[in-house]
Amino acid sequence: MKAIVCDGEVLSHLQPLAIETYLQATGWHELNRVPDKVSVWTRDAFPQDKLKIYVPVDQEFDDYSRRMYELMETLEQAEQRSQLDIISELITAVPNIQIQGTVIQIDSPNPDQLSGNIVILGIVIDKLRKIQTELFNHEYILAIKAYQERLPIACRGDLIKEDSGFVLKNPHDLVLE
Repeated sequence: MKAIVCDGEVLSHLQPLAIETYLQATGWHELNRVPDKVSVWTRDAFPQDKLKIYVPVDQEFDDYSRRMYELMETLEQAEQRSQLDIISELITAVPNIQIQGTVIQIDSPNPDQLSGNIVILGIVIDKLRKIQTELFNHEYILAIKAYQERLPIACRGDLIKEDSGFVLKNPHDLVLE
């Protein structure tokens, strides 16, 4: 059984440029482009499957999430990989997402204020990932307690992919679970 990605919120945050970069790196080439509308991609190495991918280049289109869903279906068929594996390579940012996990590292606090960097081991697109963030005041104290007592936490923020890792920007609403 293969998992499919149908969460419109996640799909709506896939960046067209990240998708086009991924397609180019995996053997697809741009066949055609309608400026400010769509780019059309195909693969020469596999002419027998006659697959085309349509990448909407404007995330403000009303049906952007639907088009991303169709794109994920085509990539799954073409690559014979699960959509979760594919989307984990495509995701670059998800605003206001809830992260659940365990604090696995706490850096020394900043000397001028009650704050510091922590690392959370949490699930992002169905895989355990290290997520870095900086917490302040009461939330930093809660993270220390969670680390010491091995308690799971949850918090919200803007998840950003940087290089091969993830950073949670603007963390808030941290709670011990």
